[in-house]
Amino acid sequence: MFEQIIQIAEEAGRAILEVYKGSKIEVETKSDSSPLTQADLAAHRVIVARLAELYPEIPVLSEESDSISLEQRRAWSRYFLVDPLDGTKEFIQRNGEFTVNIALIDQGKAIVGVVHVPVQGTSYFGTQLDKPAAWFIENGHRKEIHARSMQTRQEGDPLVVVASRRHGADALEHLLDGLRTRFKQVELTNMGSSLKLCLVAAGKADLYPRLAPTSEWDTAAAQAIVEAAGGRVLDLDFQPLLYNQKDSLLNPEFLVVGDRQYDWQKHLLF
Repeated sequence: MFEQIIQIAEEAGRAILEVYKGSKIEVETKSDSSPLTQADLAAHRVIVARLAELYPEIPVLSEESDSISLEQRRAWSRYFLVDPLDGTKEFIQRNGEFTVNIALIDQGKAIVGVVHVPVQGTSYFGTQLDKPAAWFIENGHRKEIHARSMQTRQEGDPLVVVASRRHGADALEHLLDGLRTRFKQVELTNMGSSLKLCLVAAGKADLYPRLAPTSEWDTAAAQAIVEAAGGRVLDLDFQPLLYNQKDSLLNPEFLVVGDRQYDWQKHLLF
């Protein structure tokens, strides 16, 4: 399954790049005011068709799927949760910070995830089946990745926080002000799409606070990778972020932390 899901994400990435490299990107506006391009739809068609071919017994919920009722979804104990193109605004601006996200959800938990970065030709992958493990894949080579422990920080090392460049600026600044009273140096990195979670998984950031709306397909694949790498994704009550538990497909505000043993609750003010 792991190899097949990676290949499907790469195939969807190639479909996205065909549009990305064209002369003009046509943009529609969905009912929730979010943008939609032909690349979103092309990737959706690739992923849904390939998953249905390989795993006909496992349902698929994609951002671009027709509406699926809570009653129908709650009957699923295991399903694929897909964002065919995460970071459509980044895609439109052609800054490369967009991804293909495919997750396997089991009993509300993200247990397998692939985040593919089409422009870079790289992928992040994580599984919590059997022994949890996560990898970064580039040019066919795999490197195991691990979230960073706060115990490895040297005196004076900055706390590295990654954040969205578009959402939740006021709430984020309040949180950063609190962190600056507790850490000598706080370094902020802005990035689009699920790449923010992947930076935590790869040990390149310590914390990603998401204090603005997201949907379940935005986070599931990267959450599987973060947690396979040793981190956690938690709501603001410090409980695990779960899937398919409520009528809405919107996530609560959440935190992505690299060190699951660290007492983050002591240091974070909302």
